[in-house]
Amino acid sequence: MVDLGVATGFLIVFGVVGGLELFDRTSFALIAIAARSRPLPTFAGGALAFVGSTVVAVTVGTVLADVLGPGRIGWLRVAGGVVLLAYAAWVYSQPPETAEARAARPGSVFAVTFGTIFLLEMLDTTMIFEVVFVSEWGWLVVLVAGSAALVTVAAWDVALGVRLGVRVDPMTLRKIVVVVLTIVGIVTILYGLAPGAFPALGVAAAGGGFGGR
Repeated sequence: MVDLGVATGFLIVFGVVGGLELFDRTSFALIAIAARSRPLPTFAGGALAFVGSTVVAVTVGTVLADVLGPGRIGWLRVAGGVVLLAYAAWVYSQPPETAEARAARPGSVFAVTFGTIFLLEMLDTTMIFEVVFVSEWGWLVVLVAGSAALVTVAAWDVALGVRLGVRVDPMTLRKIVVVVLTIVGIVTILYGLAPGAFPALGVAAAGGGFGGR
């Protein structure tokens, strides 16, 4: 017989984590990467990064803020933004045919996707909620439900990105990808420096910034 408490916890965690991630900057970054890359390695990299961030949330997330301190947590967000800006600059600097050829390499696509998504997820809104949910529903429920929600979002993002890549001509798509990644990267860096200025992106009180306690 199914434990109604466990089932309720699963549904709540799945709905909240998946719903928040669907409109998060990490999701838009994954869509942009998928629009110009092979779908399978992009999904594999994104999904594994999401699961990895969930594992971090349910194992060490509850003590991460105290161990690192608010300043260093901000640096994690800044690092994610820098990765996106660097990737946007790389896309912009490459001839379309060269960029597409390199993006088609499964290993390269997987590494870029995993690194970008994992960094962006560190102390993001969904991760903070997962940390909070652990005390309410237990680590196993949060691990399973959170991972399932984020993998589902990754599949949606990649499917949407692939559709965008097919319907938009390469030059226009390249410009869209550069603009999206640049905007998301700048917002991520600013969020890392001053999380209180972006309350919609996360729980500022839980994550902190560079201002200390």
